[in-house]
Amino acid sequence: MKPLQVQFLFDFGSPNAYLCHKVLPGIEARTGVNFEYQPILLGGLFKLSNNRSPAEAFADIPNKRAYDKLEVRRFIARHQLTRFQFNPHFPVNTLKIMRLAVAAQALGCEVQYIDDVYSAMWEAARNMDDPAEISAVLQDAGLDGAALFAKAQEPEIKARLAANTQSAFERGAFGSPSFFVGDELFFGKDRLREVEDEIEKLKMQFKLSN
Repeated sequence: MKPLQVQFLFDFGSPNAYLCHKVLPGIEARTGVNFEYQPILLGGLFKLSNNRSPAEAFADIPNKRAYDKLEVRRFIARHQLTRFQFNPHFPVNTLKIMRLAVAAQALGCEVQYIDDVYSAMWEAARNMDDPAEISAVLQDAGLDGAALFAKAQEPEIKARLAANTQSAFERGAFGSPSFFVGDELFFGKDRLREVEDEIEKLKMQFKLSN
């Protein structure tokens, strides 16, 4: 039986992906399994899957929009994510910061980069489409912004982000936050309990097979 692989498909532009990011450490602590962060380009995935953002899809359904906001408030209260604030620059073109995420993986500073960019985007309300603003965030975090920007411009980094997005679509994903536990797809922050249950189920199967 192959080792258990758990992936989090993320784009910084999704507020729900930010909320999941803040909760995943608790799941990792309880299960002993670490999530592999897989950068994707959400706009590209929407095009491939013929999907739209909730803001577009439910623009003419005020009750649905109101309920979605209620669910966000409930999630924030349940997990005490009091630093979250909606970004006034939303929607943000995340191509730059997603390529930088792939670059950060290549340079070995992925964990800090992801945490700091999520904080800038959904806690500090920074404009993360502006290169100057991005550079300031990286400098404040003590990251080598020049090295990250240079790496992000390399063809293989750009190709890897495109390949991640294509692979996500081919495996059945259509948005973010998405999770793969083994080959099982789960979508949305309201599926985190099922994600954890699936991890525990596969851990047990792996234990019984050895």
